[in-house]
Amino acid sequence: MKTLEKCALAVLFICFTLQTVQAIKCWDCRSDNDPKCGDPFDNSTLAITDCTQEHELEHLPGVRPTMCRKIRQKVHGEWRYFRSCAYMGEPGIEGDERFCLMRTGSYNIFMEYCTCNSKDGCNGAGQHRLGWLQVLTGTLATGLVAYFLRQ
Repeated sequence: MKTLEKCALAVLFICFTLQTVQAIKCWDCRSDNDPKCGDPFDNSTLAITDCTQEHELEHLPGVRPTMCRKIRQKVHGEWRYFRSCAYMGEPGIEGDERFCLMRTGSYNIFMEYCTCNSKDGCNGAGQHRLGWLQVLTGTLATGLVAYFLRQ
């Protein structure tokens, strides 16, 4: 393989594997105000919130939101969902976003806190969907790698 082709492959590899996170965008809604906020989650009419634009909280001066949170709450048999930017906590349990923190209390109350920072909108539905641009980019990158490897 020629040096130029190796450099092109290296640049492609770095572009697709290197992630830089400057800010995170999260869904921000409540199912008691908007039924689309519940599960299954329907974000078709919701705008995603840039967490850098969120106001500083009075009781947490200097703390900025760096994660997304989804809270699932059952009160007296009724499910409620809250999605928002998160100011404190850690993603998932011990850094694993697949797991959520669960709490139960008296008076038939159950809460599940899911916190994440892996990607924008990670507090949406559990399904991962690829956009057409991501599919096209991945296909082109695969084609370029295959072309260079055949040379």
